[in-house]
Amino acid sequence: MPRYFIWTIGCQMNKAESQWIASYLDSIGYQACAAFQEANLVVLNTCVVRQSAEDKVLGTLGLLKGLKKEHPGLSLLVTGCFVDSNIEELKRRFPHVDCFFKPGAYYELIDWFQGQGISTLGQEINFSKSSPSPCAFVPIIQGCNNFCSYCIVPYRRGREVSRPLEEIVCEVEALVKQGIKEVTLLGQNVNSYGHDLPTNPDLADLLTELNSIDNISRIRFLTNHPKDLSQKLIGAIASLDKVCEHVELPVQSGDDDVLRAMKRGYSVERYRKLVLAIRHCIPQLSLSTDIIVGFPGETEEQFGHTFSLLEEMRFDVVHVAVYSPRPGTIAWRKYKDSVSLEVKKQRFNKIERLQTNIATEINSIYQGKIVEVLVEGKKKGKWYGRTRNDKLVFSQGGNDCSGQLIEVKIEKFSPWALQGKVVN
Repeated sequence: MPRYFIWTIGCQMNKAESQWIASYLDSIGYQACAAFQEANLVVLNTCVVRQSAEDKVLGTLGLLKGLKKEHPGLSLLVTGCFVDSNIEELKRRFPHVDCFFKPGAYYELIDWFQGQGISTLGQEINFSKSSPSPCAFVPIIQGCNNFCSYCIVPYRRGREVSRPLEEIVCEVEALVKQGIKEVTLLGQNVNSYGHDLPTNPDLADLLTELNSIDNISRIRFLTNHPKDLSQKLIGAIASLDKVCEHVELPVQSGDDDVLRAMKRGYSVERYRKLVLAIRHCIPQLSLSTDIIVGFPGETEEQFGHTFSLLEEMRFDVVHVAVYSPRPGTIAWRKYKDSVSLEVKKQRFNKIERLQTNIATEINSIYQGKIVEVLVEGKKKGKWYGRTRNDKLVFSQGGNDCSGQLIEVKIEKFSPWALQGKVVN
């Protein structure tokens, strides 16, 4: 039986696409293995949102070039945001790659297999074979129309294309039959879902349909754009019992001038009012955000505005990134990367220290409380999973808890996770 290895870097959308590819390969007779060296087929699912990610992709391509010289029969396929519209140039630069296919363009992958004489028609794709987790990612919209000045994604994934609502419902129903208990709906901007479909359904409509599916326990979604998050969606989160009380809402900066240069389409005050509205309707909500430090021209005063906003908002999680210019983006064309790497790192570390303290204080309220956890697996003798509001929990006790909803009494906490014992 031929063996495959999938190397994935980047966002949840990449993870979802890798899950689909793995399930597809399982369905046509391949078997997963644990390392490049053991595989007959390697798939790289790539990211170029940051320079550090692109450097890892290039390094891995170099590694596999050497491996392929030792094993000429190895097939190498590359997808993800590294694959731009100029496929011929990629083939010229990396002749050892057998196939480049655009992110989410599964038909290109299927065409390649058919070109190798491998018939793939009529094969049933079963997600549960490629992942023991009770959780699954479900892409609902591909691409982005926002063109934030720093972001390469719209140039690589194209404009927004929503999947039909009925198709998504059918997929989730099939996943539930295979044992999935939680789905996370994905998109570069999930709040834009449905605007390009004939009947104009929105994300709230989709959540309502999915909420009625029997035997699904939890529904999540990300990533949200603040300018598109509606009051209707807030109401759906508050009223639908299977929709989890967690929202990821990237602010990127706490300074209006920087937000305008980023082309984010909202002000700090508008963002602040949105957060207050969400927390008013959903008091038990946990909120995550993204921050970019060192955007071109960001002054110490402007960074101070971001720092103050984080102190005020007290997010559960803050994902911090150091700005890196992405060739082809608006910021790359218009602005000089003027903030030194040393200053970027100082600002990064300052936010990390602040958020460590805030997250510790937030998580301390769970001490002694009982929380519901959907167990995703086991690590180092402990069950792990998440609460409805996305707190990572490690627990001891219980029999085979994998894939189960359990109750855990919290005994310890840290900025990153909770720990306790199974009580039910």
